[in-house]
Amino acid sequence: MRNILIIGAGRSASSLIQYLLNKSTQENLHLTIADISLELAQRKTNNHPNATAIALDITNESQRHTEIAKAEIVISMLPAHLHIEVAKDCITYKKHLVTASYVSDAMQELDAAAKENGLIFMNEIGLDPGIDHMSAMKVIEEIREKGGKIILFESFCGGLVAPESDNNLWNYKFTWAPRNVVLAGQGGAAKFIQEGKYKYIPYTKLFRRTEFLMVEGYGKFEGYANRDSLKYRSVYGLDDALTLYRGTIRRVGFSKAWNMFVQLGMTDDTYSMENSENMSFREFTNSFLPYHPTDSVEIKTRMALNIEQDDIMWDKLLELDIFNPNKKVELKNATPAQILERILNDSWTLQPKDKDMIVMYHKFGYEIQGQQYQIDSKMVCIGDDQTYTAMAKTVGLPVAIATLQILNGNIKTPGVQLPIRKEVYEPILKELEEFGVVFKETAMPYIGYNPDKLVTSN
Repeated sequence: MRNILIIGAGRSASSLIQYLLNKSTQENLHLTIADISLELAQRKTNNHPNATAIALDITNESQRHTEIAKAEIVISMLPAHLHIEVAKDCITYKKHLVTASYVSDAMQELDAAAKENGLIFMNEIGLDPGIDHMSAMKVIEEIREKGGKIILFESFCGGLVAPESDNNLWNYKFTWAPRNVVLAGQGGAAKFIQEGKYKYIPYTKLFRRTEFLMVEGYGKFEGYANRDSLKYRSVYGLDDALTLYRGTIRRVGFSKAWNMFVQLGMTDDTYSMENSENMSFREFTNSFLPYHPTDSVEIKTRMALNIEQDDIMWDKLLELDIFNPNKKVELKNATPAQILERILNDSWTLQPKDKDMIVMYHKFGYEIQGQQYQIDSKMVCIGDDQTYTAMAKTVGLPVAIATLQILNGNIKTPGVQLPIRKEVYEPILKELEEFGVVFKETAMPYIGYNPDKLVTSN
């Protein structure tokens, strides 16, 4: 049997493993599911005869070498910084590699060695990055084949709570790593290009510069800018595009409310707070407010954030229980961001019957023979349950499908790569439709950022 080594059996691996197990008899596959937790790996095998669970410490070189040497292809679902040792071993033992993570500089340095050995190192083949690349390149290539020139590309993606599980004032729950949500947008100004002009948004202003999006059947959303929208400009062949913008999707109102934490300083991850383990939620909030001999923490918060008594922002803060004097942080030497994450987990953790939702939205503006056009491409995916979430489906399924495509020789081009070539994205997008990951493309009038361009029939 053809042995696939899967390293990492966390939440995002559920749908990936299920897909490959379902194909295992027909495709003559055996899965070795490796994780630091043997119990977790065993649960993911579903007692399937074509799967073996093992405990694997990725820092144990001898064991790592042994398992990689036995595999035909390796899937690494580890945190991104741990891929590189696995990748080097794959070069040594001449094994293909698939990951859902961004291509690091260290990974890119292995490109020549991978090509020399005829190895495919497929990266960024999850959701974002992954499905965003594939669905975007499909439309971009179709426009080019018609003789069109791309003048605008906007791409938004967000992990949200499904409408039937949306029951808090923030219209949000954690569907992925909470820490990434708390730290979103930090580390430098967001940069992008609009109508040929470079634009920058500093972190302190990021959540007050949003763009509205309508998705049929699901209502109105907002998007705020990702940190570097220009990263894929050359990769997509969009160096001449006038507008290039990538953003994160939330429900309308989330960004304005989140900005309160940014302005108070609660999202800072650069220093530790004294005596944090004994601090109450109320004391944490008060730490960012000026001393006053008589005003309560609530009054000081209202004044600091200029919140009126009837403002929904106030109700959103109350819902999170941040003024509770009895709830303790219980984290030693914690940063403000770590404490905020701890507080939010109480309110934003998905409950057992909750479902998550992925929304992706692309806008393509293009020109053919002096005429301008637009295509909007939208995808909504709802999770089945807390195991086979929309996030697990959209991250794991492209990884699994790509793995099988490589094993079966359908993807042939060697080297460190992204899924931006037709031989990769065409069959994967087609198969994803069977799992409810479907993009609906609609022709729209091209407006760009100049609404006056829109010609009406009046």
